Amino acid sequence: MNEIREDGAAFVGYEYKELPADGEYVHLCLDCYPSFGWRIDEHTPEPPAHGKGKWVLKRERKILNRTELTRLQRHFEACVRELEELEQSKTASAMLSAILVGLVGTAFLAGATFAATHEPPLVPLAIVLALPGFAGWIVPVFLYRWRVRRRTRVVEALMEKKYDEIDEICEKGRRLLL
Repeated sequence: MNEIREDGAAFVGYEYKELPADGEYVHLCLDCYPSFGWRIDEHTPEPPAHGKGKWVLKRERKILNRTELTRLQRHFEACVRELEELEQSKTASAMLSAILVGLVGTAFLAGATFAATHEPPLVPLAIVLALPGFAGWIVPVFLYRWRVRRRTRVVEALMEKKYDEIDEICEKGRRLLL
């Protein structure tokens, strides 16, 4: 188990983990890592400020149930990555569709410009092409907002399930530490 040092104190070996302070879910991690035996290293100069730097965590090397705790920790970290991906998915498809509509609008406006600068000018064609072109520049704003709102409703339900899964994982880890 732990060896006794010459000064009478037991030697405890630690393993260390660095946690970037700029992550969106850093507070969730700081709340959950103690469930896997980690705690903030008191020898770290000072806590990171304004999302810069790293949190240094440590736990005993010879902790009981270390293998199972590590497995649960990896499962937790995968859940956090999934939360990040879900958060990004709120805007990804909305952005793509808005950009595509904007590009189509630009193509129509280019056609209208060529029709207007043609010799002789093709004014009726320029007007017919300009209307969907301007719409293609205006609609993306509303399309983006609508798609983000729609996707957010779906994603929030999935994120709630993921948070519940994280709670279960942390509860299992806490029971192993007792």
